[in-house]
Amino acid sequence: MMEVLGRIMCLAGAFFFLAGTVGLLRFPDSLSRLHALTKADNLGLGLVAVGLMLTSDSVLAAAKVGLIWIVAMISGSTICFLLGRSMLAGMRRRK
Repeated sequence: MMEVLGRIMCLAGAFFFLAGTVGLLRFPDSLSRLHALTKADNLGLGLVAVGLMLTSDSVLAAAKVGLIWIVAMISGSTICFLLGRSMLAGMRRRK
């Protein structure tokens, strides 16, 4: 049962990765693209991580996957914040 639930979570995570990619390609400006990509990728990675945790053989492996997810969320959010701030600063200089 856990393996089936884990696979469903991984597929749902892949769907959110795909949705983020579509947002990256379809949205009109850089800030909207960055927002769509960050939100969808964080949720997609979270679902994949939970799916992998459910199918892992040991608690240590599940903890490692959880730690990787936390580090990826922190670094991705920080980088997107800094990119958005520098884009806004560039927009203000042009005006």
